Amino acid sequence: MTDYDSVDFFADASLLEDPYPYFDHLRSKCPILPTPYHGVVAVSGYEEAAEIYLNPDEFSSCNSVIGPFAAFPVPLEGDDVGDIIDTYRDQLPMYEHMVTMDQPMHTRERSLVMRLLTPKRLRDNEAFMRRLADQQIDEFVARGECEFISAYSQPFAMLVVADVLGIPEEDHRRFREGFGLGASPGAIGDEGEGMAANALGWLDDEFAAYIEDRRREPRGDVLTDLALATYPDGSTPDVTSVVRTSTFLFAAGQETTARLLAVALKYLSEYPDLQDELRAHNERIPGFIEEALRIESPVKADFRLARRNTTVAGVDIAAGTPVMLLNGAANRDPRLFECPDEFRIDRPNAKVHLAFGRGPHACPGGPLARVEGRVSVERILERMRDIRLSEEHHGPPSDRHFDYEPTWVLRGLHKLHIEFTPAGASE
Repeated sequence: MTDYDSVDFFADASLLEDPYPYFDHLRSKCPILPTPYHGVVAVSGYEEAAEIYLNPDEFSSCNSVIGPFAAFPVPLEGDDVGDIIDTYRDQLPMYEHMVTMDQPMHTRERSLVMRLLTPKRLRDNEAFMRRLADQQIDEFVARGECEFISAYSQPFAMLVVADVLGIPEEDHRRFREGFGLGASPGAIGDEGEGMAANALGWLDDEFAAYIEDRRREPRGDVLTDLALATYPDGSTPDVTSVVRTSTFLFAAGQETTARLLAVALKYLSEYPDLQDELRAHNERIPGFIEEALRIESPVKADFRLARRNTTVAGVDIAAGTPVMLLNGAANRDPRLFECPDEFRIDRPNAKVHLAFGRGPHACPGGPLARVEGRVSVERILERMRDIRLSEEHHGPPSDRHFDYEPTWVLRGLHKLHIEFTPAGASE
């Protein structure tokens, strides 16, 4: 039996495949619990996590990505360390991206993103998604098997974000190669492999060129809207700020959505009755996507740093404490979700999950990810029958095994091998 009191969440590989018993252990002791590593306070309860997400005045997002490893040049001492955070935040990793910003800078930068993710833009993007889904499926459907993440979810998620940002379709192949997502092994030359090795640096250069071009010669396209967008006070962002917003959307939107799609296919493969149910009643697919987000949240741990001494749910949290928000634990809190370890597509409150966070930093791409999930499942169920896990790669039903990405930030399958019968082949 594992001694969870001594487990180091940041280093123990045993938590990668199944962290949920550890999360349950934390919650059973206290939904807000100090841990013995790095001074971290772990938040495993739903209400407690939501309260912290909704309180940016008390909890800074400066360490959202780096967690307890945020190093300041001076000690975080005293009852209020807000001034220290604000003075030295630009020395922390990822400080230039809005995920680590606090108000008012966060509000200003986020406004650029929200101008792109309008309801009209998402409706226009859905038509592209449907074409793209079929194009991706066309690449492997005749084989009756694939490694789903590399064959579908990663290229699909990347190109959907490319379309939202207005990247011309004639450039999509170049972007796909830049991320190492060729249509088949060996499809990428040495140049593509080099770009993939430094994808974000390559993206910075690409978007800088787009933005500078659209500012010189506006074209009435989405990239022009992005290039000419202004902050709420009417000022114009510099090119670097616009580029950072674009590249962050690329990185964040791809990773989390690709993981969501993989989880959805994993559950479809494990529960064949679900496939028939959703084919017959595709209006239930949105509920299926919400339950997939709840039961396997793509973001495993988000972080905040307490700006001053405060109390949450009766637990004192000292200024300077790194607070670990465990979305995957909160989304299986039995105080809110009945039988939380069961996958139920008819769960009435599934959509209140914290997979996208909550409050000012709630994922702006949440609506986009939901549509990506719905469209993908619709097209996959239309094009494929008898979808099942590969026993060669994942073992028989009595002894399934999966490899997960070795990170404490994201919860994501490394590979998902599936087999299926192409629609029409046996009809």
